[in-house]
Order: sequence, then structure tokens, then C-alpha cells
Amino acid sequence: MSIGDTLAQARSQAGLTITQVSQRTRIRETIIRGIEHNDFSACGGDFYARGHIRSIARVVGVDPEELIREYDSTHGAPEAIRAADVFEPATPIKLKERRRPNWSVAMVIVLALVVGYGVYRAVAAVASPHHGAVASGRQSAAPPTHSATPTPTPTPTHNSHLVVIRLTAIEDCWVGFTTPAGAYLSQFLVVGGSSKTWRFHHAVTMQIGNPGGILLTVNGKNLGSPGQTGPLTLSLGPGTKLPSAQAAG
Repeated sequence: MSIGDTLAQARSQAGLTITQVSQRTRIRETIIRGIEHNDFSACGGDFYARGHIRSIARVVGVDPEELIREYDSTHGAPEAIRAADVFEPATPIKLKERRRPNWSVAMVIVLALVVGYGVYRAVAAVASPHHGAVASGRQSAAPPTHSATPTPTPTPTHNSHLVVIRLTAIEDCWVGFTTPAGAYLSQFLVVGGSSKTWRFHHAVTMQIGNPGGILLTVNGKNLGSPGQTGPLTLSLGPGTKLPSAQAAG
């Protein structure tokens, strides 16, 4: 039995209409009818199709994982990416090495100045007519020398750039993450009444299946509920204050 036939039969056995399923999943009726006829073209891509299948299956009482495996066997499983591709920069960053001051040369210069000053004082004392009286009356003290103290070099601080996303689900909602280039990262189902937090060290694209049934906080900013029906896409990056949002198909 195909995915569409399985969902349609389960909906009929549960005594639900397409309108009721649409109200509970926040998925448009035209998309639900298309899925029941195995037409996924209105879903907007494989990622959204999997999310719609999960939402509808849970409402009509069918195990969504079996249907997802069947969908992947027909349309292809999501491409996995390595963590190194996400967190490592594409171009290596070259750090300039800070050159340490040459204190040996500085000390030689200071020592030469001290010796030169001592010789000057000695010559001046010999040439003075009162050299004998001054020499018997007191001992000339060598001028104090002050060793140069190196100024400590400030240690550069490393600023951590995070994208911190916290989602509180009022109703069941599926959530997915991709890179800005569209590479699949992960997908979750957040059950109503629970919360979940994600942290990324890079920009991400967040897809939300039920934006009207959640509360969202990004980088400490409470964005509240997007208040829309149907899937929603958010582009989030380090330092994002008010993410740009656009409704997805």
C-alpha cells in the first residue's frame, strides 16, 4: 500500500475529514489531498514532504517512521554531511605571529649609556680644581640606574559567536535545520508542552512546520509566536537580533 493510500485509509478509520486534519497539523488542505494521492509536488521539496508526512501520520494514528522509510526508498534519503564541513572554515585562517621585542639590544644600549655617563663624571672630577677636597669630603655616588620593565602585551580575547535557539511548543511542531547552502543538518519533532534548545557556531536556516503553535527565543531575544499557518523558514546567524522570516510553500 502506498504512502497516500495508508494515510487516507487511516484518516477514514479515525473518522477525520481532510479539513480536521488540516486544522490540527496547520497544513493546507490542497497539500493533504495531494499527499493522499501520492503527489508531493506541492510540499516544496523532500524536506517539507517528510515533515508533512510525519505530522499527518501522528494525527491519524499511523507510525510515521515506516512511511518516511518508504518515502526515502522512493525519493532518496537526505544527504548526510560531515561535522567538519560545517564547523571548519573553507579557507584556512592565517594568524600573524606577534614579534617579541629584542630586549638584549635594549639592555646593551642602556649599559652603554650608563658606562658613558660614568666616564664623563670621572673626567669632570679630575679636571675640577677642587677634586681633592671633594674626594676627601664625600664619596661620589653612582647615579641610580633603572632597568627597563617590558610592558605586558595584552592577550587577545576570543569572542565566541553562537546562535542560541530556544523553542517552546504549545502544540506539536516539527523543526528542521539546514546550512544556508541547503545541506541537511537535523530534524526534530517537539511535542506540545515541552521545550528544546539548540546551539550552533555558524549560521543556520530553520524550518518550522507549525509556527502558530510555538514560542521562539533567538540569542536571548523573545520573538513570541510567528503567528502564521503553514511551514515557515527563518535565516539565523551569529549576532542576529530580528531574523528575517519568509513563509515556505
